[in-house]
Amino acid sequence: MDFRFDAVTEAYRERLLAFMSGHVYPAEQAPDLDVLRQTARDLGLWNLFLTGGHGPGLTNLQYAPLAEIMGRSPSLAPAALNCAAPDTGNMELLAAFGTPEQRDRWLRPLLEARIRSAFAMTEPDVASSDATNIATRIERDGDQYVISGRKWFATGAMSPHCEILVVMGRTDPGAPRHRQQSMILVPRDTPGVTVLRGLHTFGYDDSDHGGHAEIEFAGARVPAGNLIGGEGDGFAIAQARLGPGRIHHCMRLIGMAERALELMCRRVTDRVAFGRPLAEQGVVQDWIAESRVRIEQARLLVLKTAWLMDTAGNQGAHTEIQAIKIAVPSTVEWIVDKAIQAHGAAGVSQDTPLAGLWSRARTIRIADGPDEVHRRSLARRELRRFTPAGTR
Repeated sequence: MDFRFDAVTEAYRERLLAFMSGHVYPAEQAPDLDVLRQTARDLGLWNLFLTGGHGPGLTNLQYAPLAEIMGRSPSLAPAALNCAAPDTGNMELLAAFGTPEQRDRWLRPLLEARIRSAFAMTEPDVASSDATNIATRIERDGDQYVISGRKWFATGAMSPHCEILVVMGRTDPGAPRHRQQSMILVPRDTPGVTVLRGLHTFGYDDSDHGGHAEIEFAGARVPAGNLIGGEGDGFAIAQARLGPGRIHHCMRLIGMAERALELMCRRVTDRVAFGRPLAEQGVVQDWIAESRVRIEQARLLVLKTAWLMDTAGNQGAHTEIQAIKIAVPSTVEWIVDKAIQAHGAAGVSQDTPLAGLWSRARTIRIADGPDEVHRRSLARRELRRFTPAGTR
């Protein structure tokens, strides 16, 4: 494994760092996303995450340091470069599993940021950490499918530009456990689709950049051609979508940790308490040293995972994808917490980005599968290596 930046990565990094300094950071308090997006496109910083002919064709290992830089301003930079969830995952899903008609109707405008999308998988009435619990029904009726159920934390659905929902539901409750679910495209303005409310995370309303919604599907009808893949493919498609999404989250989280550490170091250098700078306090130095150690550990694990995804495929990197999903959010949550503590009251106010960074890191411990589910799966995989084949 060689994690040195190649020439392509270094060129993108230089352009992206300049874009962040010159355009993103100055705009954080009053962003004009349209202007930022046009600037990003002019600089060739667009759809960096997507391979397969729809993007610049970067590998995961090349994209990782770029996503880290975007993570330093997670509310603005990914959206400015058209690299924001859930559109990233939905574009990957359409590129991999969509029909030519679906790609032309929905992928093309998403690639151009003319519309936004939402991903509707989680439900309020079942434990959605087990995706086989999904209760929303997708029932065939002639040349249409009828969708009935309720979703929440449908990321992206509160955006005024959201036009399409990717919905997971059951097409055949009697099929084997992992073949009951399907994925379908539901235009947001379909009769029977009602956005009940926007949902906040730790009090934050992120509707300008996607937001989360609770949605009711009351007999919403869409053409049968809106099904993604075949009936029963939904669980497998969801797993294929969420794997890259998890590493994208972790890549950005590293950048969040770096910004938190930078803010902490600047703060403790400037502030004096009990006659000397906070930077001279032993406990503060311990926070700083431990933060650097944890960032380097997390980054190396993320880079290893990216390299494995490139060389062995997502399935070959399954263990590492779960490992970073467990390790990185909690690591970054700890670092941001210490940065908040070093800032005192300012750390929990709107005067720094720290409170928002903390809420994002804490939320990722639930999003795309909670820590406990990944720990359970990872432990089982380890145990299988020591369990006789006939008793598994």
